[in-house]
Amino acid sequence: MSGEVHGLPEFYAGPPGRVAARMLRRRLRELWPDCSGLDVAVLGWGAPYLGLWRNQPGKRLALAPAGLGPMAWTGRRGNAAATVQETHLPLPDRSLDRLLLVHALEASEQTRALLRECWRVLRDDGRLLAVAPNRLGWWSFFDHTPFGQGRPYSPGQLKGLLEAQLFHVRRRDSALCVPPFPWHFALKGAAAWEVAGRAVPRFAGLVLLEAEKDLFAALPAGAVAVRRRAVMPVPSGVRRDL
Repeated sequence: MSGEVHGLPEFYAGPPGRVAARMLRRRLRELWPDCSGLDVAVLGWGAPYLGLWRNQPGKRLALAPAGLGPMAWTGRRGNAAATVQETHLPLPDRSLDRLLLVHALEASEQTRALLRECWRVLRDDGRLLAVAPNRLGWWSFFDHTPFGQGRPYSPGQLKGLLEAQLFHVRRRDSALCVPPFPWHFALKGAAAWEVAGRAVPRFAGLVLLEAEKDLFAALPAGAVAVRRRAVMPVPSGVRRDL
């Protein structure tokens, strides 16, 4: 991690963070309403969001890259929170059904390596949900929130990044249409802003892309046959012009 995204606990403890978490949870609940029996992990800062699936059966993991600092998360017995290296996740191959990236891509200095690790730990029918600050959104212009730090993405840039790392994008969404007001009284109309912002999603604060592993892209297409020549030494006394 680059360490550019900071102040996450303080942000989510204040009015803008509580509103941002509520609006994003609403979108996540619509995209992934039921994860019963599935193993789900959040890579980045997942404490405000992993609780969506807390009471559903299946493993729940909160993985915080080292640059973001330690994260406390209380789940059911058998679930865990851990600080990890983004390019070496401590998980076996094909061990997750769902993987949510939030506060991860914008802070990473090795996004391609991070996404390749995500590809590795997802099962063949697994899904990845990438959440990143929208380059055109209001939140990316104000550094008093974590969404204004690090690297923002346009929907096209994020789609291209995922596809380059062997993911197939299934659907696109957006969230956080309310302006990043720092005052509690100004955020009371966040739900109305969210409804109105659905008409112009390109200016929302967050881009959400759901993708699946592109297994066919990972398979070799077959190499073109190359004519090989065997070179043998010519014994002494044999004419070379034969």
